[in-house]
Amino acid sequence: MPEEVLFETEQSQSRSEIATYLRSVADSLETGGPLALSAGDQSVELDPTDPSTFEVKAEREGPADSLGELSVEFEIEWDEGDDGDGELRIE
Repeated sequence: MPEEVLFETEQSQSRSEIATYLRSVADSLETGGPLALSAGDQSVELDPTDPSTFEVKAEREGPADSLGELSVEFEIEWDEGDDGDGELRIE
């Protein structure tokens, strides 16, 4: 299935700024509100179903025999149009 990027941003931020952003996302998820993402002239509002699939991935990029770049990714997935009443699936 082809992928369409609806929103993407990347910027250098302090650990504290990242934590503040993640808390805002967590608050929206906990209260059942939509996730409103915006940066510059782009914005999107998404409303994850309950339940959704949550993935956490830690990676190292670069040569196997030397230092590389480390990352941690958090991903929430749900089917468009799903009312959230179905069984949780991990795909």
